[in-house]
Amino acid sequence: MITHFLQLQLNTVSVQGVKQFYHGQLRFPIVYESDNEIAFQPTEYFTLSFIEAAESLAPAHFAFEVPYSEFENVVNWLQSAGGVTLLKWPDGRIIDDFETGMNVYFRDGDGNLLEIITHHYIKEGILAPSGELKILYLREIGFPVDSVIDFRKFFVEIFNFKLDKVSDNFTFAIGGTSHAVVTSKKRKWIPIAMTALPPTMKVVFGVSSSDFMDKVKISLSAKCIHFDENKEDRQLNFKINEYNFYLRLTNFPEEVPTLLNLPYSRLQP
Repeated sequence: MITHFLQLQLNTVSVQGVKQFYHGQLRFPIVYESDNEIAFQPTEYFTLSFIEAAESLAPAHFAFEVPYSEFENVVNWLQSAGGVTLLKWPDGRIIDDFETGMNVYFRDGDGNLLEIITHHYIKEGILAPSGELKILYLREIGFPVDSVIDFRKFFVEIFNFKLDKVSDNFTFAIGGTSHAVVTSKKRKWIPIAMTALPPTMKVVFGVSSSDFMDKVKISLSAKCIHFDENKEDRQLNFKINEYNFYLRLTNFPEEVPTLLNLPYSRLQP
């Protein structure tokens, strides 16, 4: 099964700019740095990396899950020590208090829309919170597409993901702790009605077994989707629409989504 988002790689117009924001303000540890690339390690099991590119950027949306008991402290830290400007909803509020949790939004220097989100049903003490933001894991990555129906079908048929909040212009596709936010390019990102453009990104999913990788290869072949395999790195990669996907075997405990009490966390075949 797919267990989690292992890595998200985005383009940037300035490595030094993202360094100042993610390391200087958010305090993410740096694990790699060169003249045109930088990688941060917000949690033990997730890497956020940037490559400098001389091209226009389409901002990405991604969300970090934090413990419910720490949410207020995290928001206070962002506004004080972190020095981050939180985005307002049209009615002026900063925190959205919804049925199962709360969230806040802010942007980095490249315009990427970041979200800190928490859910009261997630059991604490399973994953150790990391850093000043108390991050448990990367929960969401946004995928603006022309056809939500077609793209979510790919997640179900190739990855055996489950679907939630299903509509013609928005759907969550869920595997393990990872939530792919499949949204229409015509539906703008809340809370500031930001146009949903497909960003240039590399999305790496952590996978629990080589058997699952083999099943994915069979499904890709049946759909005539080209893929490359690096057996030495235990990695598989392919492209769907504008997006580059990678699967990589990791040591992320397969039982974690179930222990966290995540919906749709039943161990998948």
